[in-house]
Amino acid sequence: MRFEKKTQPLAERAHFFLRLSLYGVVSAIIIGASLGIGVLGYRWFGGLQWIDALLNASMILTGMGPVNPMTTTAGKLFASFYALFSGVIFLSATAVMLTPVFHRVMHRFHLAEEETGE
Repeated sequence: MRFEKKTQPLAERAHFFLRLSLYGVVSAIIIGASLGIGVLGYRWFGGLQWIDALLNASMILTGMGPVNPMTTTAGKLFASFYALFSGVIFLSATAVMLTPVFHRVMHRFHLAEEETGE
């Protein structure tokens, strides 16, 4: 779904909300895939049960911190890399989700600028 160019009029609200929904779905896919990586990693490297792996991955992905301590070297290394990965992914997913909003604000700003002749 393309964004309107600087010289084009602002997209209709229905089109904007459709675009916002699409980008929200993409963001949810990014978060879901990242959560899946965390669950599998905590299960495989940390030796946690599925529910504990989900809890740890969810808590790390949202920036709240781990719940279960890692006892193996592999588990500790995975937890370290997953924490760094999660920080980047959380910010990236947020940026993807907010892209249509930022574009609309900037587009509206440019349209107002053209109307005043600046």
